[in-house]
Amino acid sequence: MVANEEPLETKPFKTEENEDIVEERLYVIPLKQAWIAPIKKRTPRAIRVLKGFIKKHMKIESFIISKEVNEFIWNKGIEGAPRKIRVRVVRNKEGDITVYLAEGS
Repeated sequence: MVANEEPLETKPFKTEENEDIVEERLYVIPLKQAWIAPIKKRTPRAIRVLKGFIKKHMKIESFIISKEVNEFIWNKGIEGAPRKIRVRVVRNKEGDITVYLAEGS
């Protein structure tokens, strides 16, 4: 880099998803309640805990859980649900809510 040049400004990459976002929240959801369940029912219970948390905090009944979140929870099979998960919850212009895995997870 030459001394006279200034660093280029970084602009966020605009996609259709970013333009439609009305509200975005980051949550760390504790899934330790899933570990109370029997060993073969832990991951399904973790999914139910996640759904209950989102329903309670976003005050909505229907939403979409992304494939990334589902794969993260089911990564260790039915017996090894994670203890907690970081998610990004996005509400778009139509009012639809989608749950994504937060960056760095």
